[in-house]
Amino acid sequence: MKIGVIGGGAWGTALAQVAAAGGEDVLLWALEPDVVGSINGSHTNPLYLPDVPLSPGIRATGLLADLSDSDALLVVSPAQHVRAVLGGIDADGRALILCAKGIESGTQKLVSEIAEEMCPEASIAVLSGPTFAAEVAKGLPTAVTLACADAALGERIAARLARPRFRTYGSADVIGAEIGGAVKNVLAIACGVVDGRGLGFNARSALIARGFAEMTRFGVARGARPETLAGLSGLGDLVLTCSSTQSRNFSLGKGLGEGRSAGDLLADRRTVAEGAFTAPVLQQAARAAGVEMPVVDAVCALLTGAMTVDAVVEDLLSRPLRPEAH
Repeated sequence: MKIGVIGGGAWGTALAQVAAAGGEDVLLWALEPDVVGSINGSHTNPLYLPDVPLSPGIRATGLLADLSDSDALLVVSPAQHVRAVLGGIDADGRALILCAKGIESGTQKLVSEIAEEMCPEASIAVLSGPTFAAEVAKGLPTAVTLACADAALGERIAARLARPRFRTYGSADVIGAEIGGAVKNVLAIACGVVDGRGLGFNARSALIARGFAEMTRFGVARGARPETLAGLSGLGDLVLTCSSTQSRNFSLGKGLGEGRSAGDLLADRRTVAEGAFTAPVLQQAARAAGVEMPVVDAVCALLTGAMTVDAVVEDLLSRPLRPEAH
């Protein structure tokens, strides 16, 4: 299976490193000419993955058409740009392995739903889980969910990508794998706020648990399986992203907790904090589904400046007491 990668950021480059680890050639498309030049010239990506030597089997291009002979494409562009990117490729007969995490603004569609609309003849899989790109690129132990409705295709993709230190666990629940990855980005912003405001580890742990309850309610409403959300692509990714400044979303929330404005923080970021774009869409989708998500509502209020950090915390703490299962 010949692999192409769409996206030359940290995660796309790390996945290209995984795909090339067995001595296979991998072609990566990047938007930035500097990234293409550095990968081809020095086998590095200093813009997004500094100090990580890359496999010589990775070659980069700035032309999407160069990926036309790939059997499978790892789609690693930010969720809000996936529609435009897929509109520029011929995916008929190919497998699209979706690695972006988010919900599209305006349509409230998951990335798999965008792919099905844009590339109806393509086969769809989703790769998601607790992954920091730099650790994956360095070969540190990692486990992910590989969700695909076609079990045979899922096995072929797993055989191509799995490595001793990059374990893939199969699933047929594409929706569940996607929802876990999308919702955890928003919850990570909230956990960053807790850290930035100095509210302590007790508060962060409680927020992770209550956030997971929100993720599960919303996921089940959208057709996800609870066991998927309790796995690597849901709870596993949530715990990772809510625990470290390596997470772009956690870092964004930490800045908010320290008193900086969302506008300044987002303008200053080279890479995308997907949760900032997902939050308002998730809020709308949850309300449409009749699902209560108070932590998501709080993040939206902070991002828009509608409430201060202290007001949001007070609002959450003053909610009526209720059974934990709700």
